[in-house]
Parts: sequence; structure tokens; C-alpha cells
Amino acid sequence: MKGAIAAGHPKTAEAGVRMYEAGGNAFDAVLAALAAACVVEPVLTSLGGGGFLLARQQDHHPLLFDFFVQTPRQRRDEKDTEFYPIIADFGTVQQEFHIGSGTIATPGTVRGLVSIHHRLGSLPLREILAPAVEYARDGVEVNALQAYIFSVVEPIYRATAAAEALYGSEALRGAGSLFHQPALADTLEWIAAEGDAPLYRGELGERLARFCAEHGGHLAREDLENYRVIERAPLHHRYRGYEVTTNPPPSSGGTLINFALAALDRQPLSDMGFGSTGHLELLAGIMAQTNLARQDGMLRRNERHHELMEQYLASVRGHPVNNRGTTHISAIDRHGNSAAMTLSNGEGCGWLLPDTGIMLNNMLGEEDLNPEGFNRWPCDVRVSSMMAPTLAEDDRHLVALGSGGSNRLRTAILQTLCNLVDFGMTPAQAVSAPRIHFERDRLDIEPGFDPIPLDALRNRFPNTTVWNEANLFFGGTHTVCWDGRHFSGAGDTRRGGVFETA
Repeated sequence: MKGAIAAGHPKTAEAGVRMYEAGGNAFDAVLAALAAACVVEPVLTSLGGGGFLLARQQDHHPLLFDFFVQTPRQRRDEKDTEFYPIIADFGTVQQEFHIGSGTIATPGTVRGLVSIHHRLGSLPLREILAPAVEYARDGVEVNALQAYIFSVVEPIYRATAAAEALYGSEALRGAGSLFHQPALADTLEWIAAEGDAPLYRGELGERLARFCAEHGGHLAREDLENYRVIERAPLHHRYRGYEVTTNPPPSSGGTLINFALAALDRQPLSDMGFGSTGHLELLAGIMAQTNLARQDGMLRRNERHHELMEQYLASVRGHPVNNRGTTHISAIDRHGNSAAMTLSNGEGCGWLLPDTGIMLNNMLGEEDLNPEGFNRWPCDVRVSSMMAPTLAEDDRHLVALGSGGSNRLRTAILQTLCNLVDFGMTPAQAVSAPRIHFERDRLDIEPGFDPIPLDALRNRFPNTTVWNEANLFFGGTHTVCWDGRHFSGAGDTRRGGVFETA
């Protein structure tokens, strides 16, 4: 086999498989999947958003590519910006999101795509983008998960005349409808021919800056011209013989995963047994400790924990945090090249970059990004994120994983990793096993655990909810493993995941 990929949509994975079949490497596969995801998972990611790639070239140390969004260099007066709330309806609960041109941060996906291709790709960019162009031009059937996601945030995708024209006639009609995006196909072909220059130094950038000036946005040409992909050394942690690397500060998710792994280091999880009272109480307790440490760094009983949290708090200070919707792609090829990439567009701001088919992000509308009130974000800084693409390897195994799911993604990654390492599960078992998540004094539990441990958890955590079925709330850990001879893996069905090999 040439390689394997796990992603959140069959067409996203198919694009990666086509790169393997053409002789490409894992980085070609993950970039083709990125472009495809922008077409077939349009609420979760877009060329108008940003993300992170954790890449490990054969016989090289891992490297993190940060192409997440940047806050604008200047902030317009609040009265001159377009910024307003919409209500997203999840069925059992409603949530307020903020959209409008005043929520658009400097996008990084296009520059990330081109920069990573220049550094790590082996196939021509035109060939890498060809599947996404095909999907956008010929149309892709909206599946059940994407239809549900569209229904939740439908007000955003009907917010402007351009959005209504693109999404209203096809994408918002529900599962089974065929969704065509001809303008996005043209834009992808433009990028294939000219790289990122049109958006960051050329006509598309001029179009975006003019649009923001006329419609109450903050972005200017200088924001685009000065945007850079940042290469960072990833965080490392040695866990049960595995070298675990993940997203470093100023993003926060990787540090919090490292913190939890450090707390688990001396705990005999394998002796406890998966789903036992000891396992679940320990896991929930560490999640509670991690939340406390994240809030104020008060864990001082363990010097190593204190050191980790002090580093975390110092590194994220001044970097506003985004916790919005995401999707993830993992890929490994037979040479040991591995890639874990997590992407986000927030939910979209309701505006398309004119005549491109690109839904622009609404990252500046994130509440966590504005702790002192909306339109108070610091200027010209890289936005922090909970996204945590992760790699793990020992002498025999190489694992690429990550997750969507805002705050839940870090606990989803932690549990999947423990399932693989501590309990010896196969990737399919590790990904599908039931999960828990603790946040804001509430413990959420997926079905599938024995009743006796659940009774013990309820005694310790009174505010406990046991869900009726597995749910995308608990993340989507698309995972690929390679043992030097065989690929294995799993796409997380909670988030439409698929696993494919070539």
C-alpha cells in the first residue's frame, strides 16, 4: 500500500487517495484533502479560514505549520463595523454566534496551502487541487451530517444575498441535494496557476480590502500583504514509550493535552481496565484539574504540573483564543511521512469574497476572543486555538490523529491516545470507544459504559449527563497508524469520518 488517510467526508479522503495513486506523498494527500474539505465540508472549513499542520518528514523531526488567522492591524470604530448576532439551533439547545464583515480575521488557509506545498509537496499544485476543482464544478451530494450542520447555522448561510444565492438553492435543501460551486472551482484553478499571490498581493486581496472598507470590516491590504505562515517546534512529551508531539503555544489545546498526559504518567491505567470505576474517576478528575489549571494556573501541588501551566499561561497571554468548529485530516505514507492537519472557518461570517465562492471566517466574533467585550481584541496578533493536531511514535508504530470539536477536541484526542497506548486497542476500537468530557462543572458521558462505574461518577460529579447515543459533541478523532508494513486507522463516525488506503 502507498498510504492511508482519515478525514471527515468521503470526498475529502478520496482526494487524498488520488494523490497516493498518482505517486504523491502524505503531504500531497493532506493538501488535496484540505482543498476538497473546503468544497464538501463548507461550514467547517474554507479557503477563507485557517488551520495547523503537524508534519513529520521521513527521518526528520516533526514541524508545526501555523496558518491560523491573524487579528487585523487596525481596529475600526465599533459604530462603523458590521457585527450582529444570530441564533444557531442545535435542537436541544440554542447558541448565539456573531457574524458580519466586522468578524473577519486575516485568513491563512491559502497561504498555508501554498507554503506547505512549496516545502513538502511532490506533485504539481494543479494536480493536488484537481479533485477539489472537480467536486466544486460537477457538484457533490450533501450528506446527512453536512445537511445537519447546515441546518444548525442556516441563518448564516442565508444572511446575505450572495450567500442565499449560493447555498439556498441547493446546499440548504437537505441531504441528497447536489451542491455546485462554480465560482469556487474557478478560484481553485486560479490558485493552482498563480499560488497565493492573488489573495495576498493581487486582485483578490484588493477585492477583499475594498469589500471590508465598504461593508464595515477591519481588514486592509496591509493585513494580507504582511500575513506569514509561522513554523514552530512542536510540544513533546514522552508517554509510555511513545514520543507524543502536538501543537505548541500560543495555541492552547496541545499544552492542555500535555498537561493531562503528565498527570497520567504514573497512573497504571492498563491495570485498571477500560471503563472501570478507577479509570473513569481518574480521567474525569484530570479533566477537572486541567480546566482549573487552564483558568488560573492554581495547580501547585506538582512542580512539573505547575511548570507546564506557568509556561502555558505566559505563552498564550496576549493571544486571543478561538474555540470554534473544526475538521481534521490525518495521513501517513509508506515512507513514514506523516501529517495531522486541523482546519476551521468558525461558522462563516455570512459574506462571500465577491465572485470567488469563498465564505469568509467569523473568528473575531468568538466570545473567548473578546474577554473584555466585543471589538476589544488585540491588534495584529496570531489567534490562539484549541486545535491540536498530534503525532505519536515508538520503535514500531507511527500514529497521526487530531479532532474537531472546539473545547471537546483535546479530551477526545487524549482518550483516543490512551485507548491506543494504555489499553492496546486497535485504531477502530480506540476511536469508537465511548468518551467522557468535563467542562464548567458538568460531566458529559457517552453511552456504552457499565452502570456501576457511572453510579460512582455521579456521586463524585453531581452535574452529570449520560447521552442516549454517540454524538459529534464528543469530537471526531480521525486517526491513521503505520507499523512499517501495514496501515490501520479509523474515521470517527461521530463526525462523518472515513478511513481509506491506496
